[in-house]
Amino acid sequence: MKGRITDHKNRNLAKLHEDVAFGRANGEIIWQPRIQCWLTDKQFAGEKLPEPYEGKTKPEIYRELGCSARVYEYNESFYPIDGPGIKRYENKLSEIRTEHVIDTPVGKVTLVTEKTPSSPHAITKKWWAENKEDIKVFTYIAENGDWGWNEDYFQKTEKEWGDLGAPTIFMPRVNVQNLYIDIMGVEKAVYALMDYEAEIERYFKALDENHSRMIQCINKSPINIINFGDNLHCGTLPPYYFEKYVQPSYLERCKQLHEGGKFVYSHWDGDTKALLPFAKTCGLDGIEAITPKPQGDVTLEEVKEALGDDIYLVDGIAAVLFDEIYHEEELIKQTEELIRLFKDKLILGISDEISSTGDIERVKTVGRIVDDYNASLNINK
Repeated sequence: MKGRITDHKNRNLAKLHEDVAFGRANGEIIWQPRIQCWLTDKQFAGEKLPEPYEGKTKPEIYRELGCSARVYEYNESFYPIDGPGIKRYENKLSEIRTEHVIDTPVGKVTLVTEKTPSSPHAITKKWWAENKEDIKVFTYIAENGDWGWNEDYFQKTEKEWGDLGAPTIFMPRVNVQNLYIDIMGVEKAVYALMDYEAEIERYFKALDENHSRMIQCINKSPINIINFGDNLHCGTLPPYYFEKYVQPSYLERCKQLHEGGKFVYSHWDGDTKALLPFAKTCGLDGIEAITPKPQGDVTLEEVKEALGDDIYLVDGIAAVLFDEIYHEEELIKQTEELIRLFKDKLILGISDEISSTGDIERVKTVGRIVDDYNASLNINK
């Protein structure tokens, strides 16, 4: 692979990130892969990183790779504030099982998690909410909750990550996705949406109002790039639920965040073909992690048709192309096609992350393509 990795030590990638997002980059694009899975899986397994990455911090690894980072580590600059009478605590059930408890004036809910030998993340054995009474508890929590800003954490994160990427956060999941992923699991949530719709919709209203209070806090902050970390997947979120629940909430969220001058995008991964017709209808500036073939269910041409010339594609390269089961030429071809199709509205990254079995050196391959493209713009000026 010909080309070079640009020396980014003297380049402010945080500024470039914002310039690209807000249309001030004069045609340049930014390469911003996420490597969390690759890194944490190896660390959890006690596996040494390949040289020259062993012993380096995550920001140092990004500098070695010569690319920008999407710095979601800023997320904890915002923190939830519980309302009166709410207590949270844990009970150790065994060496591997933990019961998490939220006790409120209107009832108590519990979650049971279990550690596994294969992941740093515990799996859920019992969901928080299993019936309409549990939903009433979460409605109370949402109605009475507020949000705060942690300036010390923001400053600490900025010092740690420097100019590798602009300050970025993801908001809590929207209504249906909150049910699926955060409190109920998909199966129970699908039944709940049919069996006690009124209680669910009261909860959604309270959740929207809670998130509006968070947006008030966000709009006063120096963080300008805001993601809806929803993990939308049309296998579980059919167009009917998107139109009925997600779209109205997105429109209101985006309206409020745009009033604060923010760039707003959402995380749609997995299969997305059935949802792509809604890309232009919900107020978003961009969509993150749409996964193309050979991994997802859409072609890059179908994504371009859905996003048009107005919506940013954030990411775009199928994660499997970083694994050696695919020849590097396929990665190069898809990267070049992405730049051709989306160059004016592109924050290039991996849809979704490089896997623990991926070849990290292929990150540099993409970096060379991006550097050569950006250099060609300057030559042609």
